Amino acid sequence: MSFVEIETASQPDCWRRAADLAPSHAAALPAPGERIAVVGCGTSFYMAQAYAALREESGQGESDAFAASEFPARRRYDRVVALTRSGTTTEVLALLGRLRGTTPTVAITADPDTPVMTSADAVVVLDFADEQSVVQTRFATTLLTLLRAHLGLHTDAVVRDAETALAEPLPEGLVDCTQFTFLGRGWTAGLANEAALKMKEASLSWTEAYASMEYRHGPISIATTGTATWTFGAAPEGLREQVLATGARWVESGLDPLAELVRVQRLAIARAAARGLDPDSPRHLTRSVVLAEARARY
Repeated sequence: MSFVEIETASQPDCWRRAADLAPSHAAALPAPGERIAVVGCGTSFYMAQAYAALREESGQGESDAFAASEFPARRRYDRVVALTRSGTTTEVLALLGRLRGTTPTVAITADPDTPVMTSADAVVVLDFADEQSVVQTRFATTLLTLLRAHLGLHTDAVVRDAETALAEPLPEGLVDCTQFTFLGRGWTAGLANEAALKMKEASLSWTEAYASMEYRHGPISIATTGTATWTFGAAPEGLREQVLATGARWVESGLDPLAELVRVQRLAIARAAARGLDPDSPRHLTRSVVLAEARARY
């Protein structure tokens, strides 16, 4: 088995641990009413999008999400949350350095032996969810579980759904599709972005992601026989029928959207195997993007 297969399968246990840990990190994480920004790169940026939307939707405070390199220097926040599995990503460390002494910061990381430990004002370490694969699976979903639990939005049903997502067969024929579009609304838009990234990284698949209501404004033109449109959470009324009319496959389930992401991870692994690819070592990618100091302009 590849590392990513083992790490994907371990997610229910990781989520239980993260939910149990959430109360012990309450002081470091954003309090209700704070105006916050959440930053990250790649997968961590998409988890930032999901968390920020969840927090604001639940009425716990204004919450923005940015790629770390795109943080707006003139905006002021009560707290900035940085997500970084490796703890070494150049853009994240540079931003934390800029914010030191002006804005409280907290980082969530998997590795306690990295520069982020002294770059942020507070750090939450989820070392039990660290990964050997370049491709992120369990760390991303575990940190989002921790944050959902902190918001009071996690339940045991989410873990049970993850177990179901791991146990049930993937829809027949999905591995053979030529293109995949992922859709989400609100907090699940970030999950749709992550699903598209996961398929690209692990299996070199042609993927796209959109806000669900935007799909009819042009992108649906790509749907045809042999493609798949996959929705996270409830779809807009009538969209399923419109997609099926194109000849494309429609994929949805009643699982919690975070558990639905586990199904996409499994599909990415299956497509990598079908194409003879190593899902642990995607081409052109490394575990962390660390730029030479002369190249970092943040």
